[in-house]
Amino acid sequence: MHVKPFRFSPSKLAYVSAAWMLSAVAQAQPLPMATPESVGMSSQRLEKITSTFQQEVAQGKLPGAVVMVARKGKLVYSQAFGKLNNASGGDMKPDSIFRIYSMTKPMASTALMMLVEDGQVQLTDPVSKYLPSFKSPMVSVPVVDPATQATTFKLVAANKEPTVQDLLRHTSGIAYGELTKNPLVREAYIKAGVYRTDIDYDARDLPGAQMAEALGKAPLAQQPGTAWEYSLSVDVQGRVVEAVTGKRLGEFMDERIFKPLKMKDTGFSVPAQQASRLAEAFPKDPATGAVNKLIDVSKPPGNDSGGAGAVSTAGDYLRFCQAMLNGGQLDGVRILSRSTVTLMTSDHLGSAINTSINPGMLLLGAQGYTFGLGFLVRQGDGMAGVHGSAGEFMWAGAAGTFFWAEPKEQTCTVYMSQSPSPQRAYYRRLLKSEVSQALSD
Repeated sequence: MHVKPFRFSPSKLAYVSAAWMLSAVAQAQPLPMATPESVGMSSQRLEKITSTFQQEVAQGKLPGAVVMVARKGKLVYSQAFGKLNNASGGDMKPDSIFRIYSMTKPMASTALMMLVEDGQVQLTDPVSKYLPSFKSPMVSVPVVDPATQATTFKLVAANKEPTVQDLLRHTSGIAYGELTKNPLVREAYIKAGVYRTDIDYDARDLPGAQMAEALGKAPLAQQPGTAWEYSLSVDVQGRVVEAVTGKRLGEFMDERIFKPLKMKDTGFSVPAQQASRLAEAFPKDPATGAVNKLIDVSKPPGNDSGGAGAVSTAGDYLRFCQAMLNGGQLDGVRILSRSTVTLMTSDHLGSAINTSINPGMLLLGAQGYTFGLGFLVRQGDGMAGVHGSAGEFMWAGAAGTFFWAEPKEQTCTVYMSQSPSPQRAYYRRLLKSEVSQALSD
């Protein structure tokens, strides 16, 4: 039997209903439930989320969405809005499945850090130790003609090889074909089959070993360790995991992350029997009229893309978020040490790394953020033009998903939608504001 999404209201009736429902639906929830007031949040103020997203759906700006908020390890808000927008024509539900695109990255980075903890990988290792095609890379650098000011590109030897740490913090020199302005890199990615011009962020056709071989031979867009550039680095992380373990990335992550955390609907494809639960985007973006093309997750891919290939539910991802907020453990199961989580959610860019492409601006349209090992990390309470506090960590997905964990406030929030729109950053900032304003202690 499907249990309808549970919402809290400040009325006495709602509190009675909450008490009655706690035991009835606890097993269906990703975390134990509590009234918002019992953990220092306002029921009335949380309802602003409800009215906001109901309005966005009613105005045709979103097909549907799921929002879950947890504080102090308790689920205090869980609501589904709109429609799945798939062939079933059904309503969006809390357990609907979403393509999470780049929200795969923090989990894949967690998988690689597990191998660091296991003593099988070190952050200072060159990537070529595991993937030989990355040995002696070349870099495509711009050359400006002083007479005409025209820019061309030429290949030069890299000053050093990219390291495992470079992969984790996006300073490897690898790029995305969709984002880079370096023509030699883009052309090499097309030739290698890791960049498709017909659909964004889909490098899943090639078998993993072939993908690594081809990408390793392509030129780098930056000298390794010098600049932050969002990239296919996390897909390469997946290939490192496979080279070390002899297992597909998805198999390793299932064994070490998904099953231990009871993330039962997370993986790299959707079984046919669950296809009716998969949310879809509008055929065209309401804001721009652009055709929406999302990756096909109906069958296992050629490679498990650690950068953009996973599917999940809001509840599953909330469990991952809470485990990381808890310092690497949930419900007595530890997937990482507290010290490793601290390392991952610390600043790994500092002042030596060029951040002209700024990670905070990319994700939120806001300064005040740096990058750790797999996560965007807030540097201070101020500076950023968005609610939050120092030490919070987060990431998002191209199709409209977003999460963050805020250690200072002990909150985890997950937002799921299939809306690959330029409005993505707006919704991220909006939801951060509406969760933060509901804090009452």
